[in-house]
Amino acid sequence: MPLSMVCDGEEFLIKKINGKEEVRRFLENLGFVAGTQITLVSKICGNVIVQIKDSRVAISKEMAQKIIV
Repeated sequence: MPLSMVCDGEEFLIKKINGKEEVRRFLENLGFVAGTQITLVSKICGNVIVQIKDSRVAISKEMAQKIIV
């Protein structure tokens, strides 16, 4: 299921990152790699804020759809 479809406060493991190589590399640099645990902090108009490792990251709805949890 894409990250953009989950509910606030839930914890997930990243299973896969879809998209072009440059998009996958960008998300990987932010810490989004398969096997990493993330928590959805909030979702506003499809854009999401996630807790990943020790930081919070905001990503667009389009990027969230490429992250499969």
